[in-house]
Amino acid sequence: MSSGIKTKSALHDRKMVLRAFRDAFLKLAPSAQLKNPVMFLVFVSAVLTTVLWLVSLFGIRDAAPVYILGITVILWITVLFANFAEAIAEGRGKAQADSLRAAKQDVGAHKIPSLQKKDQITDVASAKLLKGDIVIVRAGEQIPGDGEVIEGAASVDESAITGESAPVVREAGGDRSAVTGGTRVLSDWIVIRITSDPGQSFLDKMIAMVEGAARKKTPNEIALEIFLVALSIIFILVVMALYAYSLFSAKQLGVENPTSVTSLVALLVCLAPTTIGALLSAIGIAGMSRLNEANVLAMSGRAIEAAGNVDTLLLDKTGTITLGNRQASEFIPVDGHTAQELADAAQLASLPDETPEGRSVVILAKEKFGIRGRNLSEAPMEFIPFTAKTRMSGVNTKGSEIRKGAADSMKEYVEAHGGIYSGECGDVVKRIASQGGTPLVVSKDHIILGVIYLKDIIKAGVKEKFADLRKMGIRTVMVTGDNPLTAAAIAAEAGVDDFLAEATPEGKLAMIRKLQAGGHMVAMTGDGTNDAPALAQADVAVAMNTGTQAAKEAGNMVDLDSSPTKLIDIVRIGKQLLMTRGSLTTFSIANDVAKYFAIIPALFMGLYPGLAALNIMGLHSAQSAIFSAIIYNALIIVALIPLALKGVKYREVSAGKLLSRNLLVYGAGGIIAPFICIKLIDMMLTACGLFA
Repeated sequence: MSSGIKTKSALHDRKMVLRAFRDAFLKLAPSAQLKNPVMFLVFVSAVLTTVLWLVSLFGIRDAAPVYILGITVILWITVLFANFAEAIAEGRGKAQADSLRAAKQDVGAHKIPSLQKKDQITDVASAKLLKGDIVIVRAGEQIPGDGEVIEGAASVDESAITGESAPVVREAGGDRSAVTGGTRVLSDWIVIRITSDPGQSFLDKMIAMVEGAARKKTPNEIALEIFLVALSIIFILVVMALYAYSLFSAKQLGVENPTSVTSLVALLVCLAPTTIGALLSAIGIAGMSRLNEANVLAMSGRAIEAAGNVDTLLLDKTGTITLGNRQASEFIPVDGHTAQELADAAQLASLPDETPEGRSVVILAKEKFGIRGRNLSEAPMEFIPFTAKTRMSGVNTKGSEIRKGAADSMKEYVEAHGGIYSGECGDVVKRIASQGGTPLVVSKDHIILGVIYLKDIIKAGVKEKFADLRKMGIRTVMVTGDNPLTAAAIAAEAGVDDFLAEATPEGKLAMIRKLQAGGHMVAMTGDGTNDAPALAQADVAVAMNTGTQAAKEAGNMVDLDSSPTKLIDIVRIGKQLLMTRGSLTTFSIANDVAKYFAIIPALFMGLYPGLAALNIMGLHSAQSAIFSAIIYNALIIVALIPLALKGVKYREVSAGKLLSRNLLVYGAGGIIAPFICIKLIDMMLTACGLFA
């Protein structure tokens, strides 16, 4: 399915890269730098070394001006690289916002006083519509604002929002009455009650979220940032202590202090967790962008983070676990009637039924018994439509009453007219239900002929998906309106861990509260007004874009594709975000440890020649060691930008295995990489004659 907000890879889009370079310089403003405490430390360090270089030009120096200038330039480049990482992540959101903004136009709206006064039209600008206003929209016109259809039905083009070219039907009543401003009516007409004030429409919220303007730091981000600040403060104290110790040692030895302020400032930047500090914001923004590319709008970064911590999924049976269209698979006659007699009556009762289930009954009768060519005009027919109250449908023709419907409703109907609901029929109904099917009882003139076996078709690969989720420690719960016998059979076939049968809004809400009381993080999907209470309670609540306004307002995510299976993808994206943040944090801290042991011996062996034994890398000098380390510190940020944007590869394994793997790859890798790269950079600098 195509996406309405998908953009090409940020690093392969020349326009996006150029805009990110420009934004990187704009972000040098102190007010922007203050938002990232770790990189603000690098910013202050760059300002300090700039001052030291300017002072050195007037003869006040603690190191060679060229060396100070080199350190200063690299520090500024480090700040710019961090700004670029954030800007390129934001760039994807801005590009997505641009495509959405193109759909947001101030169009004319036909405002009417009420449904009874549709001829009294006042043309107003869509920007002036208020919540509660009523408008009429005709074929070819753009819907002026978010609303609920209160009269009529129309085909609507929602490609500007969802990217899906196929039009959808929006009609009054039911769960498909919500419409979005910026979409276009293709046929017929509808009357809409506006449900949002100016500037608060769904499209406005989408633009704000994908552009990043409404993004707030999540609790985990804030906690990690506090930890990084604490580490930075510790390293500030360590460097200050090293400088004091260097001064004291030089005085005791009667030599000039070989450790310059410039070198110690550079050392501080190398030891501080600058790698994760530079990429932390980009990781969060990129996670939201990946969700947007999946055609899901998150109302907050907290929702994505919560998705990564989910351990229980509530999944609707229909459309998620099953194909959604039950198919007639067998005619089972009872009480001495024949299968052909049953098929003939069932087909007659299903002729006006345009649902997939109804059409499958007609087709099965044709395939099994060749019953075809019926002429609906050959005899008067009165079709009885299905209703939620009667739970049956049928036809009156040639003096006969043919009905088909749920077993309990048909039993009540037949017995109310003096008929008999036999034990044989009851046994067939129970057998079908126990096999996970849906039984439809058929009668003619209040005499039961038999039962139609409607079978739910389990989606291919669903069982394997649930097995993968189980490996990740995620429990799946199927929610269905079926009876417990049917629900148990389908749950066993699909491989879910548990099920909620005969689900009601109260039942869903009670189950979510019970799970949360047990310490679980719960995710669910919904599209109807009756789903709103449970969506509001769930930790991750994905509302369908085709659903009601109440459902969308209750959820903290909206699936523009309205695909119930999207919940599984959302959990993957959330977990990938947490994995990426954790992996790069591990790599960054391991880097700092390695840089500490690589630089300190080289930095102080001028005072204590014995430390040369610890200079296992054989770095040329203290200045070359510092210079090499700070160059590596800047370059590693750029090298990790693609990983921050794309995310660490997701694997459906247990949390313990993920932790072990990440410690091995990013922990060990974070320790080894600095030793190798700093040595190579030191060799190149020495070979170029920059350090004699």
